[in-house]
Amino acid sequence: MHVVATAGHVDHGKSTLVRALTGMEPDRLEEERRRGLTIELGYAWTTSPSGRRLAFVDVPGHERFLATMLAGVGPVPAVMFVVAADEGWMPQSEEHLVALEALGVRHCLLAVTRADLADPAPAIGQARNRLAAAGLAGAGEAAGAGGVEAVGVSGRTGQGLGELREALDRLVAGLPAPDPEAPVRLWIDRVFTVTGSGTVVTGTLPEGTISVGDELALGGEPVRVRALESLKEPLPTVTGVARVAVNLRGRALPERGRALVTPGRWTSTDLVDVRLSPVGALRDSGRGPGERGDGGEERRLPGRLTAHIGSAAVACEVRPLGGGIVRLRLAAPLPLHLGDVLLLRDPGRDRSEVRVLAGASVLDVRPPALGRRGAARARAGTLAPAAPDAASALRLHRLLRAADLIAMVGELGGRRPVCDDWYASPEHWEELAGRLTEVALRYAAEHPLDPGMPLEAARHELALPDRRLVAALVRPPFTVAGGRILTRPSGLPTPVARAVERLRAELSAHPFQAPEAWRLTQLGLGVREVAAAVRAGSLLRVAEGVVLLPGADARAAELLRRLPQPFTVSEARRALDTSRRVAVPLLEHLDRSGITERVDEVHRRCR
Repeated sequence: MHVVATAGHVDHGKSTLVRALTGMEPDRLEEERRRGLTIELGYAWTTSPSGRRLAFVDVPGHERFLATMLAGVGPVPAVMFVVAADEGWMPQSEEHLVALEALGVRHCLLAVTRADLADPAPAIGQARNRLAAAGLAGAGEAAGAGGVEAVGVSGRTGQGLGELREALDRLVAGLPAPDPEAPVRLWIDRVFTVTGSGTVVTGTLPEGTISVGDELALGGEPVRVRALESLKEPLPTVTGVARVAVNLRGRALPERGRALVTPGRWTSTDLVDVRLSPVGALRDSGRGPGERGDGGEERRLPGRLTAHIGSAAVACEVRPLGGGIVRLRLAAPLPLHLGDVLLLRDPGRDRSEVRVLAGASVLDVRPPALGRRGAARARAGTLAPAAPDAASALRLHRLLRAADLIAMVGELGGRRPVCDDWYASPEHWEELAGRLTEVALRYAAEHPLDPGMPLEAARHELALPDRRLVAALVRPPFTVAGGRILTRPSGLPTPVARAVERLRAELSAHPFQAPEAWRLTQLGLGVREVAAAVRAGSLLRVAEGVVLLPGADARAAELLRRLPQPFTVSEARRALDTSRRVAVPLLEHLDRSGITERVDEVHRRCR
């Protein structure tokens, strides 16, 4: 299926033309038919000469219903722009054109109506010039053959309808193919209740696939797809582009302007940084919002505007950052990706003026706070080269988990993780590796008795969110062992090794007569030196202040097994030729090791 929206000034025959093309009545409301004025969005469909299914979204042309027009055009890839031959280009023609320009709609067909009342040639020439100036073109071959294709037509007499159907066929044939695997975002434009079925919403699905039974999200709440229809036909699956009606089950309250989305594939945000594409008067002035003219005057966006995307219309506060980049604080969160285009409209402007002011391309959906002086200008400089892709998201945020990157961009962009589900910009990752080398060497110099810098200490030093990232940054000749970053070969510093050798000589004759703390200090083994020797396996710490040589516990077990079983502490002390200060903690160490066990309050035995 292909979906085309109408656009153009009020009473230029948009609904009449859709009715003539499809044989269906696009005006749904009795008031619309009574007044001959489209108020709400209308929908109709037909089959093109080549057999393609073609649906129309008929939008109101009156200035009072511009927001409704935007709700219809927003999700649609192509437009049929309607201008009356007897009136030519009119104020709402310009308003709709500016809106299309801001939204980035580029595929267009010009239909000049009332060709039975006036020569369509002057209106075609005038309208073509305005459409070309705004960057609209045809699609496919038509785009390369002189821009927008134009057809003179009369919905009343049928003049030119055949040529219009052929031109529509060529327009949709040249549209880019939508991605059926893309994440779903269906902007709701109608909500109603069907007896026996419940809540039904409708919208234009631009890409992606929805199937019966799918779980989608609506305002962060899960909803289930009970049934699907497209053009009144029940279907198990619908793929964009398509007009679709979705029967929902869930607690979330649907309304126009909300979106059904694939869970986890969009970022719901009320704060975005955007790049402006000025249109209308701002574009014609030759400078962007916030830029000064030759006379020193400054043309700025108002501080409060309405942001439109899809069928959503949300009030927003505008903060210029510099260079055509602004920050928008939205009154309600929207599901967005980098590269989405918001349309900024000033609803308070006089109706004689164009109220659509700019398109706003989303550069960041999770912008940082701007606190310090000069932060706004610095932020604008950072965003200036930003693009709507994974590389740009990583450049801005440096480190992102896979789920966050997908929610920002919609995909991983073929990038590889640096660690588990963590992704990093290459420049930041290299910078982190260099900083880790510096901090690990500095730690080794400041803590010569430690075997290496703890990973947690390095994580804190580098302000990283996950200790696994630190381990992934370690590169040869550094290694990771025991939760530490080893920057030198294992072994004790020379002074400590010599002190251990002096202790070894002292214990050679009486291996269980552990020296007291003052004697250890005399030997050069303070608290830190003892801890280093214990970590290196050069000493055995039996208890606080009691250290022996490695293997002393095994040698003690051999001597104790020679005693009559069970034995007392005094018997063990004599067998080991040591003091009670050493014997008691040594026996407790043997208990913990499973070499000995208590029989009662006084006796132990070897196992």
